[in-house]
Amino acid sequence: MRAERLTWTRNDALVAVGAAAVDLTGFAFDTQFEGAPLGVPAAFLVVAAALALLARRRHPVVTLAVVLVLGAVVNVATSVGPHFGLTPAVALYSVAVASRIPVVVCAALVTPPLAGLGQGGRLLDPGAGLLANTAATLLVTTTGLVARRWQAEAEARRALLAERAVADERRRIARELHDIVAHHITTMQLMAGGARANLAHDPETAREALVTLEESGRMALGEMRQLLDVLRAGEEPETAVPAPQPGAADLERIVAESRATGSDTELVVSGPARPLPPTVGLTVFRVVQEALTNARKHAGNAPARVRLTYGADEVAVEVCDEGPADGAARRPHRGGGYGLIGMRERVALHGGTLEAAPREEGGFRVAVRLPVPSAPEETIHPQREELRR
Repeated sequence: MRAERLTWTRNDALVAVGAAAVDLTGFAFDTQFEGAPLGVPAAFLVVAAALALLARRRHPVVTLAVVLVLGAVVNVATSVGPHFGLTPAVALYSVAVASRIPVVVCAALVTPPLAGLGQGGRLLDPGAGLLANTAATLLVTTTGLVARRWQAEAEARRALLAERAVADERRRIARELHDIVAHHITTMQLMAGGARANLAHDPETAREALVTLEESGRMALGEMRQLLDVLRAGEEPETAVPAPQPGAADLERIVAESRATGSDTELVVSGPARPLPPTVGLTVFRVVQEALTNARKHAGNAPARVRLTYGADEVAVEVCDEGPADGAARRPHRGGGYGLIGMRERVALHGGTLEAAPREEGGFRVAVRLPVPSAPEETIHPQREELRR
């Protein structure tokens, strides 16, 4: 908490001290020419205005207001001619760098007249003095806006370079994984074929091939684990025993959980069900899980329906909800939320298609199609054409 209160840095302190020194020096020269000493109270106000710059990063508008008010008090209470000092210039620059454009425009319009107040509350004559204040305000504001744009472009360049570095590293790791898997699995396939061909008439050769096959598999697994450990570096170690990844057979569980939260959720399975590849089954499960989560988040306890369809060479899953009870249409964020982005990445990985959009009759619909090679010999429950749970 103490660190949060100390919002200024050493550079901020140096800027405040420098501004106080420059402004005091300027007032000192003015008093010599005009023969009117500045006085201790006025000097204290000048220093206080400079010290207000310590808060310019977190509260730039408030800092500028304090600086202008204290400067106006000094100008009104003394006979020293008003001038545009370094302290208001730094405060105005901070506003131009950190605030919105309308706020910057208002600050630029207010600064010249407040900085031009003279003794007795009189404004400077609309001549060289007020013109100089206006020119200084425009110069400082323009400099701040230019610096602001430069900082934004620099930040965008840094983010782009970081994303490019991450993408390059991912491509490198993917290439290494591909090389490892391609090399060792090719060797394993050749050794397995050689062992099968020599198993009957040359068992010794078959045994050597199987030994080479085992070593290649162990080496491939070790190298892949090493690369995956690099990818997971910095993560907290897992203490629980990893559970098997869910699949399409676990949709009943996720639908039951949705019902337990109060949403009337229905699961419909069409077509002859068959075992899916583990990655495809996991994708189906995650899509349904994310879609039902979004339905509860945006549509409350509105009824939802999950339809899983097994085709000859594909599997399709559709999740629809009826929308909020008040009839308001749910619209996803521009470009989709993180959940939809994750769905698209999973589906694109398998060469499938995803549709996610509001329904005309209300609610939201998520539909996914994933290509799956047909395997009639693995088909189970062929008699089930339509099963409702």
